[in-house]
Amino acid sequence: MSHPQEDDAITAVTTAQLSRIAEQGVYASPTSLDPAAANLAAALVATLNGTSEKAVLPPDLQKLTEQVRQKATIGFPRITADDGVRLSAHTIKLNTEEPRPVVIVPSGWTPFGWALFEYTYLQLALRGYHVLAYTPRGIGYTMGLPDGGYVDAPFTSGGTIDVAGPADRSDGSTVIDYAQQHFDPSAIAFLGESYGSGISQLVAAHDPAGRVAAVVALSTWGDLADSLYHHDTRHLAAVDALINFTGGPLERKFDAATQQILADFRAGRNLDDVVAWGKERSPSSYVDLTNARGVPTFLSNTWHETLFPANQVIEHFGQLTVPKHLNLWIGDHAAPEGAGLTVPFSGPNAPVEEALAWLDHHVGGAANDVPSWSEVRSQVMFTYETRTDPDTGKNVITVPAVRESRQSWADVTTSVERWYLTASSGGPDGALGTAPQTGWAREFTAGQSTDCTAVDAIITTGQAEWNGNPKSYQPDKFDRRNLAVFTSDPIAASGGSGSGSGTGEARRIRGIPELTLTVRSSADSTTLVAYLYDVSPDDTARIITHEPLTLTGLTPGQDRTSTWRLQAAGYDLPADHRLMLAVTSKDPLYSDASVEGSTTTIGSPDGRPSFLALPLG
Repeated sequence: MSHPQEDDAITAVTTAQLSRIAEQGVYASPTSLDPAAANLAAALVATLNGTSEKAVLPPDLQKLTEQVRQKATIGFPRITADDGVRLSAHTIKLNTEEPRPVVIVPSGWTPFGWALFEYTYLQLALRGYHVLAYTPRGIGYTMGLPDGGYVDAPFTSGGTIDVAGPADRSDGSTVIDYAQQHFDPSAIAFLGESYGSGISQLVAAHDPAGRVAAVVALSTWGDLADSLYHHDTRHLAAVDALINFTGGPLERKFDAATQQILADFRAGRNLDDVVAWGKERSPSSYVDLTNARGVPTFLSNTWHETLFPANQVIEHFGQLTVPKHLNLWIGDHAAPEGAGLTVPFSGPNAPVEEALAWLDHHVGGAANDVPSWSEVRSQVMFTYETRTDPDTGKNVITVPAVRESRQSWADVTTSVERWYLTASSGGPDGALGTAPQTGWAREFTAGQSTDCTAVDAIITTGQAEWNGNPKSYQPDKFDRRNLAVFTSDPIAASGGSGSGSGTGEARRIRGIPELTLTVRSSADSTTLVAYLYDVSPDDTARIITHEPLTLTGLTPGQDRTSTWRLQAAGYDLPADHRLMLAVTSKDPLYSDASVEGSTTTIGSPDGRPSFLALPLG
């Protein structure tokens, strides 16, 4: 078996590298892994397989591989799919006559395929599971040759990427067949992160024999169509990042039909076909099958997720009637669990430990506390305590963020308050108040980029947030010529300003905010991107949530009133801070229909006040 890197290219893994990955995550950029994470995967595989000619692991990891080698047989098979495609796989078979469950792990959307999470497979083996990890078809490094040909890395699977389509569902059942033949397991579970999480849910719903006993789906999706295209707005940056992270050129990695879907999506044409394609790949489309089978399902997502935004996962979760659990974390895609699946931590790593506890209970027979869990558990932004590292200047979390448990998502929000958009007593900005006000208008020039954005970059901005360094904004630098801003008074300790609650406590934002705006444009289309910020007394800000909306078919100069939901949030707004709503026409994450140089006007005509419905809990 060859390895993610050639043996002579593997360097010794250092504790400093492990600490960096644990603290900063596995991504160096939205479309590249930290080379140390890739090197660690290669070193673990080479050591586990006994082919490394030199010591490349720290003592604790060396001991871990030796423990697993003593109790299990290691394999690197190719599993042949129904259509002849060969899937790269990795097996850890426990040396026991006692029937044991198997955990099947379809890899995430990464050029390293199954290899990246070798550390997790070793942990699963020590917990008493057989392990079968595999790379979904088409995923993994494919390297061009001078003669124009291609060669695949050993952890790369054949075929083209089906994007969690029917071929991937069928492949999952083929992998189950292989597991049954080679392990004779007592039960079968699927554990997936990112791409592997969606495949895990879909296989559980569609396997003809209903053989999946439990699912763990981390950084997952419920509705792929909504993740890609929602509120008539395409999530371009997310799709571009995925296309650039397959491990090879687009024309090699996708068949002609999928290339056409991707081209149509990028160009904004034939979007009904794109949506139908996405719905076919959505676990939410098959929730009745999952419910009928009663598959215990563990879901995890993040508040500021840029690939699979939280609302569609929450909606999917609400439709499930099976034993279920939803974790919502600070950060962005893969930030909570990515490092914990890859490297050891000095202490408990809750995002991974809770996922494994789910498996232990539902397929491992453990009498743990999973039955007593509430259905929903959420981290609250940004309630961690930090100190500044003098060497790096970065914040280091000293007290973890508060987590809250609720019996259901419906219990997260206990009340809703309205913040009305109003005119300001002076200056270019509007205000947020508790009483409606009509007869005002704020206009800006559309089609221009601003400093008011959701993230600096997908994944990595949220990774920093997870690590205690949320992006800091300077609202005074937002160019008011190209956006509109509405800000509340400080939340008062004794009533009067803000909502007048008089508690002096943090405003506990819990749930899905909803925004109603009356808008007119000088063009026949425009995009609105709404951002909700927490502004501190020093006039810096942190983002609470955001969401775009695209309006087409407008009659220039005529009002249209629109209501849309922002992404869910769990956020404590301190009593002396202000709530700020900013509305722009453009964000690098999204497509837009804003006409450069056109004028967008937000107003509040008689009988149609513009307002923010803010959920509290």
